[in-house]
Amino acid sequence: MVHESGSAESSAQPSAHSKAEWSAQSNAESSAVVRGRRPRREVSRRGVLGVGLSAAFASVPGGLALGASPAAAASVTGVTSHAATNCPVPDPAMPKRQFRAAWIASVANIDWPSRPGLGVAEQQAEYRALLDDAERNRFNAVVVQVRPTADAFWPSPYEPWSSWLTGTQGRDPGYDPLEFAVREAHARNLEFHAWFNPYRVSMGTDPSVLTPDHPARVHPDWIVAYGGKLYYNPGIPQVRRFVEDAIMDGVRRYDIDGVHFDDYFYPYPVGTTPFDDDATYEQYGDGFPDKASWRRHNIDLLIQELGARIKDAKPWVKFGVSPFAVWRNQATDSEGSATMAGVQTYDDLAADTRRWVREEWIDYIVPQVYWSIGFAPADYAVLIPWWSEQVEGTDVQLFIGQATYKVGTSTQSPEWSDPDEMSRHLTFNRDCPQVLGDVYFSAKDVRANRLHHMDIVRAEHYSRPALVPVAEQLGGHAPAQPVLTGAEPVAGGVRLTWVSPPGDGSAATSYAVYRFDGRGPVDTCDLADAHGLVATVRGAGTGRQTFVDATAERGRTYTYVVTALDRVQHESEPSRSRTVRR
Repeated sequence: MVHESGSAESSAQPSAHSKAEWSAQSNAESSAVVRGRRPRREVSRRGVLGVGLSAAFASVPGGLALGASPAAAASVTGVTSHAATNCPVPDPAMPKRQFRAAWIASVANIDWPSRPGLGVAEQQAEYRALLDDAERNRFNAVVVQVRPTADAFWPSPYEPWSSWLTGTQGRDPGYDPLEFAVREAHARNLEFHAWFNPYRVSMGTDPSVLTPDHPARVHPDWIVAYGGKLYYNPGIPQVRRFVEDAIMDGVRRYDIDGVHFDDYFYPYPVGTTPFDDDATYEQYGDGFPDKASWRRHNIDLLIQELGARIKDAKPWVKFGVSPFAVWRNQATDSEGSATMAGVQTYDDLAADTRRWVREEWIDYIVPQVYWSIGFAPADYAVLIPWWSEQVEGTDVQLFIGQATYKVGTSTQSPEWSDPDEMSRHLTFNRDCPQVLGDVYFSAKDVRANRLHHMDIVRAEHYSRPALVPVAEQLGGHAPAQPVLTGAEPVAGGVRLTWVSPPGDGSAATSYAVYRFDGRGPVDTCDLADAHGLVATVRGAGTGRQTFVDATAERGRTYTYVVTALDRVQHESEPSRSRTVRR
């Protein structure tokens, strides 16, 4: 990357929706474009950040949330509506919606498990600790590697258990790590993006270390040894189909929120040594002007086909890719970035990442902009605007891959010795409205917090929680307005209780809790940024929800409202407010 150089039943569908229910609730445009390119459209200041809430307010007579009554008690009031143009500019340091995540890498035991062969309790405790870190930093997602080397972190019918779990490929770890990982993330209301590596088979070149029934041993013609590793050959159609099938098994059986690829497609070049696929090109390359075009076509097919299959199975599951950040240098292509990178994904990895964005085959892209501001060969301040231009007018969301592993360790440029460098990246992003969040490599480096750089990021950028940006192209709709039935002081803070309207409990996947000082009325403008956002809470699935605001201070008066969110983060109208003194 270069990332790696340096109890629900597993078969259960999400409780929120079946595929048929989701399709029925989605708009006609979403349904019509599952397999094709969606029409390009204009994107607002923060993409589709307020869809549902702002529209809902516009439809409420008299500015009161639905169900409000003029005779309501003083401690229970509606929310006053104002046109968005009358609201102050939201605080850029407190965005209401922003994707915040860490990569949790399993290959070579980078993050989790920390070493192979740990017991079940130890593995699970390590993972929970990483989620604790995510909560502490006010992240709202994790990206967890579940298929690192043509193996699996779940009981897959296609591939063996991963050796990174037990030390021995094919050995049952004694539990289902993927089911556990998804369940624990969702309990904290963190999105779970399952990270799959499509073509890497082994970190060595000896096939005999693989299980006897491993597909790479059953089909030795599928693999190529290169650069000290084994890879599936992307040019063989049966390989591509197999890889898709192996991934789709995880998609269908587990309640994941996203499918995630990193930067590994055709392998990074090793000197002048060629990747040996001449015979494959001879067999399948008719109609292409050269091998490079044929290779790009092979990867294009993987991205296009897998994206369509994901949407066909579960329309709400996002598909994202995190490529090396340089598509092409400007010296190679006038439409490329003003960089001088030694690797270009289009030319060296057969990954036409810009096309995937333009064709909208993916839902989000996370270019690994692993360089500092001012680094001449690949300047962060050059690449962020370039990528912003690529996603402009598309439904593809842009998040930035951040090299937290370089802070305090890299000698590549002096900026990595500055504890403020990472914070400067996020400040720079504010001037590029297409940037909707960040992902940090990797979880252990977030925990290391060298030079206290994550403390600075948290203080200057993540002082409040944030909702995940709406993936509007995935369909869905805003749930009905929740009913806040209680707000009372308790020993641990303030306990809130709310319910979903009858018949709508299945639509709400999570909730947002807002708190404001004093007894004054809540205004729609108050919900424009995150200054009042206290927490997000996963739905209990029962229609009735309880939450304790442990940050409420004694002797203070607060006013609360709650909103409901669906699977792709459409937000409902706010509940009527309740005021309480602790």
